[in-house]
Amino acid sequence: MTNPLKCPKCSSEYGYEDGNMIICPECGHEWPKDAAEAQTEGFVVRDAYGNVLNDGDNVTLIKDLKVKGSSSVIKMGAKVKIIRLVDGDHNIDCRIDGIGAMQLKSEFVKKA
Repeated sequence: MTNPLKCPKCSSEYGYEDGNMIICPECGHEWPKDAAEAQTEGFVVRDAYGNVLNDGDNVTLIKDLKVKGSSSVIKMGAKVKIIRLVDGDHNIDCRIDGIGAMQLKSEFVKKA
């Protein structure tokens, strides 16, 4: 188990709590206490509004997205069912009706 006060920016072990924030005295980085608790749990993916996403959740797109290598567009408000979380830049693996298998960034979806 990792230290919940460990700085995610510089890996300093000397972070301290200040209200609902944790502050690193070495680099000055500040982060919310709930993010530190999630850091100890491991891999956490959040949607555009800060809600925690889990495998099997349903999400909705908050922006029109162009499909790379195609002229088609996935419209804002499109519902994506049963997502799977993966590690990487595009951290949502899913299947969209009419398009097929695709990877999305969590910053473009909201939890349904």
